[in-house]
Amino acid sequence: ARFSSGLSVLDFMKRTTLAQMTPAALRAIGPAAERLAQSESLEAHGLSVTARLRKLND
Repeated sequence: ARFSSGLSVLDFMKRTTLAQMTPAALRAIGPAAERLAQSESLEAHGLSVTARLRKLND
């Protein structure tokens, strides 16, 4: 029977993705992101967006 290749270094590496957003983009999608987080019971994510929006307004 055939088998797939063995393990490689990539199997043990943690991949991390970073996303950046302009202040204008945050103002545009922030309120929707807050509502989405609340609707999915992701309170900490919603609070994070709220804090970032408040920081923009300070």
